[in-house]
Amino acid sequence: MPEEKTLERAKKDLRSGKRASTAAGEFVREEIHHVREGKHGARSTKQAIAIGLSKARRAGVPLAPPAPGKTKRRTRDAAERAYEAGQREGARHEPSRRRSRAIRHALEKEPKGTVSKAALSRQAKSAAERRHSGAHARR
Repeated sequence: MPEEKTLERAKKDLRSGKRASTAAGEFVREEIHHVREGKHGARSTKQAIAIGLSKARRAGVPLAPPAPGKTKRRTRDAAERAYEAGQREGARHEPSRRRSRAIRHALEKEPKGTVSKAALSRQAKSAAERRHSGAHARR
């Protein structure tokens, strides 16, 4: 469950006309903070980001799932489910206690260094490289 402050910051971003990805960034920021403080770990930087995006979608941020062909089918399906869950009004059932506990225990065993400044920098650079498909190489 996202923290109240995160929800407030995301809502403020959306109210002020910022894009959904900016609001979702608040949830990613929270997730990175959780890993850094040792609440749980993440196998990779990408996993920490994915958890944050999923939380954002479930909290009602209108962040569309990735387009077909951008990610694996399974990833897209999960993003669609999270998005639909967040867009539904009212009827949010309580999460399974057993499943939540299992997920938390699994994440607690994961490494914590995956969200260090160096790791996040590497992730940002590789993502930018994929986005610009060699634009920097031409210089």
